[in-house]
Amino acid sequence: MTTGSVRGITAVALAAALAVAATACSNPGGADGAGSGGKDSAVVGIAYEPDTLNPLLGYGKDGNSKIFDGLLALDENMRLRPALAAELPTVSEDGRTYTYRLREGVTFSDGKPFTAEDVVYTYTTILDEKTNNPSKGELDAIASVTARDPHTVVFTLKYPYAPFAERTVLPIVPEHILSGQDVNSGDFSTHPVGTGPYLLTQWSRGEKLTFKANPRYWGGAPAVKKFTMAIIKDDDVRATRLSAGDLDGAILPPALARGFADEDGRKTYTATTYDYRTVTLPTHNKVTGDLAIRRALDVAVDRQAMVDKILDGAGKPAYGPVPTDSPWFAKGTERRHDPVRAEKILDEAGWKRGKDGIRVKNGVRAAFPLWYLAGDRLRQDHALAYASDAKKAGIDITTQAGTWEVIEPRMKQDAVLAGGGAPADPDFDQYTLLKSDLAGDGFNNMAWYDNPTVDKALEDGRRSGDKAARKAAYDTIQRELLKNPGYTFLTHIDHVYVLADRWQGLTTQVEPHDHGLASGPWWNVEDWKPKK
Repeated sequence: MTTGSVRGITAVALAAALAVAATACSNPGGADGAGSGGKDSAVVGIAYEPDTLNPLLGYGKDGNSKIFDGLLALDENMRLRPALAAELPTVSEDGRTYTYRLREGVTFSDGKPFTAEDVVYTYTTILDEKTNNPSKGELDAIASVTARDPHTVVFTLKYPYAPFAERTVLPIVPEHILSGQDVNSGDFSTHPVGTGPYLLTQWSRGEKLTFKANPRYWGGAPAVKKFTMAIIKDDDVRATRLSAGDLDGAILPPALARGFADEDGRKTYTATTYDYRTVTLPTHNKVTGDLAIRRALDVAVDRQAMVDKILDGAGKPAYGPVPTDSPWFAKGTERRHDPVRAEKILDEAGWKRGKDGIRVKNGVRAAFPLWYLAGDRLRQDHALAYASDAKKAGIDITTQAGTWEVIEPRMKQDAVLAGGGAPADPDFDQYTLLKSDLAGDGFNNMAWYDNPTVDKALEDGRRSGDKAARKAAYDTIQRELLKNPGYTFLTHIDHVYVLADRWQGLTTQVEPHDHGLASGPWWNVEDWKPKK
């Protein structure tokens, strides 16, 4: 892939996608949308929409949910700050008791008061085995949560879980509404009530979510009175609609974002992230489950070329789930692009080249499919580059596009170009990525990775309150992935956004993999002010 004529490429892509965009859906902002220049409204294009808006079922667990607030929140420097809590928690000496004093005078959007009982209800309901929350394991450390009085909540932990405070950015829901309905199937998922800066006014599945400012918001009513998130899964179509004026802003692949760089009235924002792209190597596949294949692919891939050509420099090589500039990164686990070593690993393991150049061992051809999400240009380009590098080593990879509905049933046997990453703490991403007993649990451990040493280190890192011991545990995990890579990590991606330059107060955070409602320059849309 080359990037030499990006503006021309972008123009062709936009023109080709324009007809699709014109018929795919209506102006997402309606009468007050970006196209009409509404002064107190904003419309942005995102790639993914949530499955639910119910925090009890997993929505907003990492913060910035807009409809809800957590006890704590993260500022632009990823430092914890009070939200529904009046101050940061008091922590006992043994690290097992967290006491939160709550902000007084806060109401839900229906006018009912927020109290400690809502916090207790939220956490106990998520932990209830009957609640269909796929992330409840993240709260495994909680032994109990109690209301000491209407404005004080006490969490008691089973063990000194070091990053517990970061877990309390989780949104709080109103007991008075949810206690009267089935949390798994009730209408709260599409008609949420929270304490956050915005109220949901419309959710057209696959098209848009529209919000209006909450006049009761304890932090003050936002200046952006109407906020619309247009769900546009295809990168080219999202760029087209931005160019046509349907959108105030959008997340775009770097190459498409460059096409807007010189336009008046627009500004580009780049957010550093923990977001990685990786190839799952399922253990149940005769080829990808072979250790020599895994190790060869790990050094055959040219990560720097992917950063330079696919990401246009907006990112860095990935050697595991932890970025190289993180204090949690294990030095010495970098992989040098070494095609000669890849050849040697395969030769010594008995994978011999056939007449067509593809390797064979015990009658098994070194070939497998690699799925990526249709419409995602970055995943497509990563998949194609990975397959090209593998072919040079004698491994035949067939790239295939599909929806998650098509891909998910195949994940046990087929490789997938996947993504992940969470900046708050290494436990947040690595536990679900690598824990063997989570294999087959939705999108957890997609590679069905099974390594007892890694399993033990994950538990050590989760249960220790000592930072040095935790660092040693996560170093062990990264070194085990060097010896037995269940995934081929490719790049860490910077997220690139283009927005109309008519608001002030826009910033970015260090972002996780997800970049929909919670991340992007709109992470603090409630603080935006119109430029004068």
